[in-house]
Amino acid sequence: MFPAEFRIRDVAIRPATLLAPMAGVTDTVFRRVIRGLGGCGLIMTEFTSSEGLAREAARTLHYLDFQPDEHPIAAQLFGAKPAVMAAAAALVQELGFDTVDINLGCPAKKVVKCGGSGLLRDLPLVAEIIRAVRAAVTIPLTIKIRSGWDECNIVATEVARLAEDLGVEAIAVHPRTRIQALTGLADWSIIRDVKQAVKIPVIGNGDIHSPMDAERMVAETGCDAVMIGRAAATNPWIFRQMEQYFLLDRGAGNAVPGNNCRDASRQAIGAAAVYDEPSESGRYELLSQYFRSLIESGMPDALGKMKHFACWFTHGVHNGAQLRHLVHSARTPAEVLDRVDSFFAAALTAG
Repeated sequence: MFPAEFRIRDVAIRPATLLAPMAGVTDTVFRRVIRGLGGCGLIMTEFTSSEGLAREAARTLHYLDFQPDEHPIAAQLFGAKPAVMAAAAALVQELGFDTVDINLGCPAKKVVKCGGSGLLRDLPLVAEIIRAVRAAVTIPLTIKIRSGWDECNIVATEVARLAEDLGVEAIAVHPRTRIQALTGLADWSIIRDVKQAVKIPVIGNGDIHSPMDAERMVAETGCDAVMIGRAAATNPWIFRQMEQYFLLDRGAGNAVPGNNCRDASRQAIGAAAVYDEPSESGRYELLSQYFRSLIESGMPDALGKMKHFACWFTHGVHNGAQLRHLVHSARTPAEVLDRVDSFFAAALTAG
């Protein structure tokens, strides 16, 4: 059965689902969209440079903007200098975040040079960073890791045990190596191995595209929660869909995965009714709301974010390629809004 809740010390995460930190995606506007749609237990900021925070760079500080309705919320930090990471974590606590997370998983070249998955090649330094951050904050501390640098250096279980010993209170595991980046299949057996190696909560991440994938991950690995990244950018409704899907488990007498009672319930109501798919009007409402909120937020690169988000989101829209072209060729945020409004007005009239 999919867990209804898990806890990171005194922070209750309900449902047991997390929005992964994604550069250029999980800003405060997108996070509030996810919160508004429902079904996500914990949201996370974009990964944020500890060095940038140390310099008090305005652009870096902007990554930590959040609103009261985003709680519970975690800030994720990256960096390779223990003292700098500790100072950044202290700032995160001062700003009112519920938890702080250390990024040990990002595969991007510019991040690997100064943190992220590059640290998986230097576990003594990982230990120094965790000790420094743990000493700097009283809020719960978590980490997010990859399985290792490459197939010859799978260190997820070793890192998990090390982290638990040093006071880390939950660990998210993306079971691809840094060399894999986002290619190939995530090896969920690594999540299972980590879960069996530690007592702290383990969060599974990777290749969850539907509620059924999340159900299967929990069944196969025993993980305490699931984290969703790219699928949430293309389908922001996925957390609400998961909530609808798993309500059937509890409505069918706390059935376990594969239980005939639950399966019969789904067959009785029909597969299409297991969870809601967004309508074209719903897609229009969300896209329009998100774009308008970007403009109202005063983000310095609202136009760029509109175009970035359009690359992700419009793959679920009928004639999405046409809409992407309209958005990408626009020169101002106002022009983007006009084109989105006109596109959906024609589409909804034709439909």
